[in-house]
Amino acid sequence: MCPQKVRHLLGAHQFFRDFLFESLPWHMSENSIKNIPKILPTIQKKCLEIGFTMPSDLLIGTFLKSLVASKRGGSFLELGTGIGLSLAWMVDGMDNASQLISIDNDPSLTKIVSEWFALDHRVNILCQDGAEWIKTYTGEKFDLIFADTWPGKYYELEETLALLKIGGFYIIDDMNSQPNWPEGHAEKAKTLIGKLESLKDFTFTQLDWSTGVILMCKIS
Repeated sequence: MCPQKVRHLLGAHQFFRDFLFESLPWHMSENSIKNIPKILPTIQKKCLEIGFTMPSDLLIGTFLKSLVASKRGGSFLELGTGIGLSLAWMVDGMDNASQLISIDNDPSLTKIVSEWFALDHRVNILCQDGAEWIKTYTGEKFDLIFADTWPGKYYELEETLALLKIGGFYIIDDMNSQPNWPEGHAEKAKTLIGKLESLKDFTFTQLDWSTGVILMCKIS
């Protein structure tokens, strides 16, 4: 192919990419998300008050809400409560028969979040070491696990995946390269992606959404 045709095709590709992802009304940004959990502004305000710098964004939140809503009467696990932003979205997608366990090892954060959800009988927030909890848990399996911390993601992975029901979802984010990643973390992320993609008893979907999402479904 001659250079002129190559340049022409590349220009057309750029045009359609810009048109699809910037011009059309369905292109989503955080500013376009309207149906947010009622507790969200309170959580965002608290982030500023205490200087919490690692909150989940709205895009992963609305994604989790939709997945949770597909599992009526479901059992859900969040590893890494943080300040409760993702938790708020997950709770917003739950019906009255659903249950959710959220775990974090920071007592200052779990204390704050527990106060917000104290009256919700569906939510159980635990202040524990995530790795120890994963290794000692003997309850029912889960319909969805969101692993937003190192336990259940970079270690205790096999044990965490074993906690899923057939048809259950496993979700992780922060898989696109981030400017605050420490040296060597990019290689860890690449290794994890390769390991997850090779699993035969799970489907694997990698999405350029939010901070980089991987969605998996247990099929056997």
